[in-house]
Amino acid sequence: MDVSRLIFHCDCNNFFASCECLDHPELKNMPMAVAGDPQDRHGVVVAKNELAKRAGVKTTDTVWAAKRKCPGIVFVPPRHKLYAQISRAVNAIYLSYTGYVEPASIDESFLDLTGCLNYYGMTAGELADELRRRVREEIGVTISVGVSFNKTFAKMGSDYKKPDATTIITPENYRALLWPLPVSEMLFVGRSSAARLAEKGIDTIGALAAQPEKRLIEWMGKSGAALWRACNGLDDAPVHLYTDRAESKNISRGMTFRRDLVSEDEVRLGVSRLSEKVAEQLRREGLRGGVVQVHIRTPQLNNISRQATLPYGVCTQRDIADGAMALLRAHWRIGPDNPIRAITVGVSALTRMGERPEQISLFDLESVQDVRSYAAREKRERLESAVDKIRLKHGGGAVIHGCRRAADIGLDAGERGGDEDD
Repeated sequence: MDVSRLIFHCDCNNFFASCECLDHPELKNMPMAVAGDPQDRHGVVVAKNELAKRAGVKTTDTVWAAKRKCPGIVFVPPRHKLYAQISRAVNAIYLSYTGYVEPASIDESFLDLTGCLNYYGMTAGELADELRRRVREEIGVTISVGVSFNKTFAKMGSDYKKPDATTIITPENYRALLWPLPVSEMLFVGRSSAARLAEKGIDTIGALAAQPEKRLIEWMGKSGAALWRACNGLDDAPVHLYTDRAESKNISRGMTFRRDLVSEDEVRLGVSRLSEKVAEQLRREGLRGGVVQVHIRTPQLNNISRQATLPYGVCTQRDIADGAMALLRAHWRIGPDNPIRAITVGVSALTRMGERPEQISLFDLESVQDVRSYAAREKRERLESAVDKIRLKHGGGAVIHGCRRAADIGLDAGERGGDEDD
């Protein structure tokens, strides 16, 4: 493939399920899925192996739906630390070929291998096949690799054929390969966009690419221009160095409770536990958050999200929980008539500690109470940072918040797990 850019997209196949099979080889020959605990009411399939897939099991199926489709299916709980460890090992193989490795998620990465073929003495297809072989033999999971001249088509190439396959999309063949596909297969075209385009008679990627750019902008705004460029092979987004990978834009933790929350006391317990997790990660990464976010889900699975800008950057459990509770009180009438099934607490507008120091003016501290409040915040940061160090040395249960036992909603005394990472 003689082009100015050579981009790979490497996607691990059935990643969570494949990781579990490394520890439990007996699962390889039976339909299995990684799913949450049905007793905690987040029993949803997050990954499945090929045998379960052939039986019709899909990601996001409930445990009960998966059992109906595949009565012999075996479920295992997710182990995110294991998946992160294997993800790092897979990326280490990629990094042995190029420093331009940009993880797009825990199980997929873009690689820029422009100019590398002569050095390795291989064609693009041979290099992709070598990556697949090494990951399969050295790690034990399989990957599909899309090879192209931009990130969009590389990603679509890795999706084109699975599992353990290489697909090459060139300037010469992308029209024949991709344009006949349904428009919903185009990267960045979601369900609502596909429906909107279908109303205008556009049902294939080729039909979309043939539209004048100005028309797509009229229909879809700025995203229409990006979509037109992507369809026509004009995506020029770079692959970033692994060492320059972007920091998280937000940090959040969510939990589906064992029963609906119907009192402010219960909601405060849940919010406090989630805020503690968020604050721990903020301090671990040396960050502060300037916006607090709350997302709630009702028993009818309706979702409501609210956020508020804070007057200062925060990284403590108390500040995050106070901000989240203020949002809930302002936008949700907490009580038996308005039960809450799940809550997610998060922060965004992240900055590094010390990167943008908080500038305190004498005019901001107009009273003794203001001075005491500022000093109290500093004290809370020092206290929670000290707790982090104790937990790091002696384990997560070495220091716990003194709140009452709430096992009936999923908050056991001393329990520090069981929440869902968002």
